[in-house]
Amino acid sequence: MSQPEPVADAITCLIADDHEVVREGLRLALSRARNVRVVGEASDGESAVVMAQRRRPDVVMMDLRMGGIDGIEAARQIRQANPACRVVIFTGQPERNLLQRGRDAGCSGYLLKEAAHATIVRAIERVSNGDEFIDPALAPALATSERDTLLTNREKQILQLLADGMSNNDVATKLFISQETVKSHVRHILAKLEADTRTQAVAIALRDAIIE
Repeated sequence: MSQPEPVADAITCLIADDHEVVREGLRLALSRARNVRVVGEASDGESAVVMAQRRRPDVVMMDLRMGGIDGIEAARQIRQANPACRVVIFTGQPERNLLQRGRDAGCSGYLLKEAAHATIVRAIERVSNGDEFIDPALAPALATSERDTLLTNREKQILQLLADGMSNNDVATKLFISQETVKSHVRHILAKLEADTRTQAVAIALRDAIIE
């Protein structure tokens, strides 16, 4: 069956992945979308940066883990050279702090490699319009890891001590701070974790591996 011809103003896309079969599969999937045109393929981070500078794609589909520089660093360099280019992280599995690391590097989208064709095209359309897109299948894991980055190191320290059974007074004594300061930190922790009680906050933190 012949593939549809891209429209004149199609979104140009660069594919960066160190697995040839993944690049081929993604290229074939995108060839079914009339409003997306693949303008190149790169097999590592360095090649992706160079090719993005030469071909100026609207969107880069970026593998997270590749030889040499990883997808996050490649995305950072691409965005520094061409802020108009949007980068979608294309990953096999969610990783801790992926959302924060990606945002720091200027990424706009996050997709699992097993995402459906329609989801991939929707992500490219959304980020090319300046929006952020998170694969619905990735959202729960990324939300969990994002909670970890919400807490300061001091808040995590206090939460760990609470989990160990210490009272506010015990925590204050151990950390050489006032009880009022401890209470203030606890209020912030509850708000950030959307917890009603200290016990619930500890349970959430243990479940999400924020503390041990």
